[in-house]
Amino acid sequence: MTATPVRLKYEVKDLALAPAGKQRIEWAGREMPVLKQIRDRFAQEKPFEGIRLVACCHVTTETANLAIALKAGGADAILIASNPLSTQDDVAASLVADYEIPVFAIKGEDNDTYHKHVQIALDHRPNLIIDDGCDVVATLVQQRKHQLEDLIGTTEETTTGIVRLQAMLRDGALTFPAVNVNDAETKHFFDNRYGTGQSTLDGIIRATNILLAGKTIVVAGYGWCGKGTANRARGLGANVIVTEINPVAAIEAVMDGFQVMPMDEAAKRGDIFITVTGNKHVINGSHFDAMKDGAIVCNSGHFDIEIDLEALKERASEVKTVRNFTEEYTLKSGKSVVVLGEGRLVNLAAAEGHPSAVMDMSFANQALAAEYLVQNKGKLEPGVYPVPTELDQEIARLKLQAMGFSIDSLTESQIEYINSWTSGT
Repeated sequence: MTATPVRLKYEVKDLALAPAGKQRIEWAGREMPVLKQIRDRFAQEKPFEGIRLVACCHVTTETANLAIALKAGGADAILIASNPLSTQDDVAASLVADYEIPVFAIKGEDNDTYHKHVQIALDHRPNLIIDDGCDVVATLVQQRKHQLEDLIGTTEETTTGIVRLQAMLRDGALTFPAVNVNDAETKHFFDNRYGTGQSTLDGIIRATNILLAGKTIVVAGYGWCGKGTANRARGLGANVIVTEINPVAAIEAVMDGFQVMPMDEAAKRGDIFITVTGNKHVINGSHFDAMKDGAIVCNSGHFDIEIDLEALKERASEVKTVRNFTEEYTLKSGKSVVVLGEGRLVNLAAAEGHPSAVMDMSFANQALAAEYLVQNKGKLEPGVYPVPTELDQEIARLKLQAMGFSIDSLTESQIEYINSWTSGT
């Protein structure tokens, strides 16, 4: 297989930002001991030697440490942004200038530039794709079927991306193995719950500088991201309402002590609205009509379609930027609705995304899942595969070890007991 040269060597905002980016990358690395151990092993074993790899991720300090680990493992890797507002420009510059990793990402890039970068990534003729939202994979399948023969497989770390991969599998379009990193226990239990929970509120506070205590916060969706967001909001003194479509998740929210109601009712009560569903138009025009004057709306799901911004624009007589990443829509009725981060991921648009300590486990999963695909090249049928349990548990073990904790091990007698059906009470 002959690689097609990338048209550009890189496309970042300003290489002069590299020194600040390098300092921040190294700072994040201090909180990512698991990925560091994996990187050190990769540097010795070179599992990705001869592998062309495309990573479509939020270009943050944490992603930088993943990219550095993959390159240490021998990968011919390039990195593009998975969201137009999530790129940290100094990090992108440092990856190019200090680590010689081609990056195509600029914070605030328009949709045309974003899609151009997806095409540049596919020009690399990837053998492996690390995806965040499934845009690269979906574009490959729809527009470049002739390149599928080059592909060993893909990894995906978002709920949105997994939903798309499963739909592709149902439609017979998935002709290669995909590893579901999103649902690894060391990913969704921690990244989604603690990472999204903390970083979402961080983004809201940075964008608005408002006091959350005493506010009524509506969280749309009670998956792992919703659980984390709701619990962190309550911890800061907010009154939390949860909206759901899944009756089991709704019962869980009730038993966790939250009010649960339809969005039609919650829209009348909320001061701040946070969507974390992965679906479209969770907040729509009728909800804007019902909201209080000055209600704040933001999204922490992967794509910017959870809030129907077109319906809001139709109702607005004026739109103005009142703070960074904060737009006030004055409605024809006279009241206003405030939108944060253009409806994109507020934790990355207005803040820095998840803490490094959480992403340590998520990106350890990505690195090991990519290695797993290479090790099993030609052995896996097309499908969506979980991260192998032994990898998941090894990541947890390494994290505990790095944090200075140890746990018990089963004795031979205990192992025999739990594996036997003849022993009873």
